[in-house]
Amino acid sequence: MSWFSEQGTLSLERVLELARRAADEARERICRDPKRVLLLPPDITRAHSGAGKITEELYKIFSKTAEVYVIPTLGQHVPHTPEQNQWMFGSIPEERILKHDWRNGATRLGEVPASFVKEVSQGKADWAIPIALNTPLVTEKWDLIINVGHVVPHEVLGFANHNKNYFIGLGGKETICASHMMAACCGIENNLGNLITPLRQCYNKAEDELLGFLPDCYFEVTMAYDDQGVLKHSGVYVGDDLDVYLEAARASRELNVTIVPPLKKVVAVMQGDEFYSTWVANKAIYRTRMAMADGGELLIVAPGLRRFGEQPDVDELIRKYGYSGTENVMKLWRTEPILQDLTHGTAHLIHGSSEGRFKITYAPGFLSKEEIESVCFGYADLEETLKRYNPATMKNGFNVMPDGEEVYYISTPSAGLWTTAEKLKAQN
Repeated sequence: MSWFSEQGTLSLERVLELARRAADEARERICRDPKRVLLLPPDITRAHSGAGKITEELYKIFSKTAEVYVIPTLGQHVPHTPEQNQWMFGSIPEERILKHDWRNGATRLGEVPASFVKEVSQGKADWAIPIALNTPLVTEKWDLIINVGHVVPHEVLGFANHNKNYFIGLGGKETICASHMMAACCGIENNLGNLITPLRQCYNKAEDELLGFLPDCYFEVTMAYDDQGVLKHSGVYVGDDLDVYLEAARASRELNVTIVPPLKKVVAVMQGDEFYSTWVANKAIYRTRMAMADGGELLIVAPGLRRFGEQPDVDELIRKYGYSGTENVMKLWRTEPILQDLTHGTAHLIHGSSEGRFKITYAPGFLSKEEIESVCFGYADLEETLKRYNPATMKNGFNVMPDGEEVYYISTPSAGLWTTAEKLKAQN
């Protein structure tokens, strides 16, 4: 059972009050007088969830009597700059914010056996998932670890957060690669919006068997749009077991999955201060693909877009092979060493393709028309796109443009999942 939860439209002030309550509960249940505390928030791509403010509040509470550090759960994303850390985490000193090194900063703890992976994936994947996690996390002595995060539909794990913070957010290269390829083989549309996906089953097993030594708990939030179309906190869930995730994920499924008819034209905005690569901006594809009509168009407005991959080698991989569809990528995977080595990148190429079913068009801030088209996307001029589809005047949902064009507008696609009733029923 979770320690406590609260649902309803919550102000940030109320969420921070609940963070203070969570700190009291952690002292009571895990360590009464912690001297070394580790806070594990999401990275900047989840900044809209208020996770930075929550982390700052927890830092203020514990730093009065303890040595407190923060590790943003980057996965293989680019580490924050000091300016980004200050923007997201406020007054937390830069020297207290550590950078996760997914290549060289992980220690191996064990693995999820290939037999288990094969069983839960129904034979779609048959390899072991090595479990290698952030070295300071697993080798240093911590009296208390608090995971902070946003539970929302997710393309790899069904819903984000909970032990995803460990196995992807603080995972090493071998863990991230094996995990993403398994999820891709299971099918992105089978993952989205499912409480317990095959990969989540693997992570739950790994947490039970390998991470029992961690003195940890979870502070999870959900968010939803209010009547004015503003994204607000809709729940806080605190605890130290799987139940806290399930409670939050059920609430997210209720609040964050929008049923729509097949959509011919979708305009989605990926905020310029959070999304710099297609690696993360492609969330607009993942979260809308089940709603897209055959032959439709998804137009992604991405003013911050300046690269494809988060890391140089993955950027190179995307530029070389493009989002060219599952059949082509899997064929190349069998023969191309770089696709075999960077399997999380290979999985990303699969996730980012519409499989030719609908058109994906990007209006990027910094990438050229030639670059965008080279990876199998369409290109739109950002200035012209913003003039026609002005975020200041568009409303979430259906809009009719002056010339009669009907478009479905989504201001924050990373905060939800859009699907048709038929596809949701088929999935369940």
